[in-house]
Amino acid sequence: MSEPVAGWLTESQQRVWRSYLLANTHINEYLDEALRQFNLSLPEYEVLVRLSESPNHTVRMGELASSVGHSRSRLTHTVKRMEKMGLVSRNSCDSDGRGVQATMTEEGYDLLKRAAPHHVDSVRRVFVDAIDPDDYLALGRAMQAALAVVD
Repeated sequence: MSEPVAGWLTESQQRVWRSYLLANTHINEYLDEALRQFNLSLPEYEVLVRLSESPNHTVRMGELASSVGHSRSRLTHTVKRMEKMGLVSRNSCDSDGRGVQATMTEEGYDLLKRAAPHHVDSVRRVFVDAIDPDDYLALGRAMQAALAVVD
């Protein structure tokens, strides 16, 4: 095979990159499918987790969007759907009244407690236990390096 054009990925780099893309899709689909028995999607589950980790199970919508890696509009649609399911409520921020915050309901917390053990088992099966421990540590370092890249 000929040398790659300057700036292009080498064959090895391309193989790793494509494996990452396929694995990311596979993992997300696997985890999403495992949560369907709880009538939850992976993004909805992640919202419940972030809310459960916050004081009073409440987070400003902008902060919540950043923590789950969604745009504000995408998060708004997700939270609106979850609000209709009775899992969260939205209201004005206590601190300034201008912003909107999401709060997990008791129903949302109960659902999270039921779904969490199954989700953790799925994460172990498709990700943690599937990767050699040395590779797992290297992957963690690689993901931190990628997250540190700023435009």
